[in-house]
Amino acid sequence: MASRTSSPLVHPDAADFDLFTVMSALSDPTRLGIVIMLSNDPGLNCGGFYRDVTPSVLTRHFRVLREAGVIRQEDVGNQRVNTLRRDELDRRFPGLLDLVIKEGADRAAPFPGLSLP
Repeated sequence: MASRTSSPLVHPDAADFDLFTVMSALSDPTRLGIVIMLSNDPGLNCGGFYRDVTPSVLTRHFRVLREAGVIRQEDVGNQRVNTLRRDELDRRFPGLLDLVIKEGADRAAPFPGLSLP
């Protein structure tokens, strides 16, 4: 079995963020739920999300968010830690993330304990 770290994690530069790629990544209810969860609790590892989604499906959702520039993932020991790239997104698209989080609360996939700031 290949190591999780055998291929590098791709994180686009903030200058390369594309509005339509970011919005496409945020249009999925599961990914929107991940973003809302990270807005409340930055630095969650992958195991802290959605028990009703298979690990492979969740991995794909994280990859879409990471490659769009919405989240940053970092391997810390045997865990992959996730954080929002809020500052970079706010500089590139001022107010977008706050609006998506506020307006997306009713559309996010159900997650036990999900609450808004």
